[in-house]
Amino acid sequence: MNARLGLVHAVLLASVDLTARVPSSHPSARNLGTERMGSGTIVESTGTILTVNYVVNGAEAITVTLSDGKQSPGRLTAQDFDTGLALVNIDATNLPFLRPAESVSLGQPAFMIASSGQNNRRVSDGNVTSLESYDGQWEYLLERSIRVSAFNPGFGGGTLADSRGRLLGVVSLNLNEIGKFTLAIPVEYYLRDVEELRRFGRVQSRPPRPWLGLYSQSLENHVVITGVTPLGPAEAAGLKQGDIILTVEEREVQTRPQLYREVWKKKAGDLITFHVIRGDNSLNIQIASRDRWDFNQLMPAGGKPSN
Repeated sequence: MNARLGLVHAVLLASVDLTARVPSSHPSARNLGTERMGSGTIVESTGTILTVNYVVNGAEAITVTLSDGKQSPGRLTAQDFDTGLALVNIDATNLPFLRPAESVSLGQPAFMIASSGQNNRRVSDGNVTSLESYDGQWEYLLERSIRVSAFNPGFGGGTLADSRGRLLGVVSLNLNEIGKFTLAIPVEYYLRDVEELRRFGRVQSRPPRPWLGLYSQSLENHVVITGVTPLGPAEAAGLKQGDIILTVEEREVQTRPQLYREVWKKKAGDLITFHVIRGDNSLNIQIASRDRWDFNQLMPAGGKPSN
């Protein structure tokens, strides 16, 4: 361990454990489950906690456990589906918190602190190996990410800190099996939109991206659909697992980032035309896109979106 123990202890005081309970009717429950465990970082002394959205998306109840073991009910107060960040708040004052780092650079040392249980924290350290973009299969693209040569020691949403104990980012995905790195969302994304997140619970100045409810994979200069979200726009339009996407709005797509960027040229709610290959057939499929925020609001027991 290269990080000094005093520095680790100071950062640890601002780390929290999150336990979220999500109703089975919420659209995220099928993939992410109804009982979720995560980590977070206190970023304001009055109880604002920064974490990853997938831990708390759809939560009807959140329990926050501080480093001293004290527990408080948490409130999901902001979500940003574009960046994958979320804010949880607890009623508190004078909490230890982390200030953001001023910059991040290739090769710099960094360390992670994450919860591995309500009263347990684990630490790992490494170096920043990349700041390149990252695309995920769930209609997700970060133009800038932080990749670290260390294994995420706990649950998602943990703290990525620099050698001064400043917050570099939020630990999101452990990708050691495919890329030998851990992915973090840069804190700059939070800082860019913090005022709107606090005020509105979402970023209102940025037009909502059209969302289709599909999962995809780049494969040999093609994009293949690997799944669709139940009750989502892609499923409703008839898009199926195994479909090969040739064009979006008559523009050829060969990679997942290309697919996303073509879709995101439109507005949420627009009709978007896909040309796909299914077996021996060539099909045009028109999908009525949605705002992912609206779709992911809490759903009633009937299983249909409340909006």
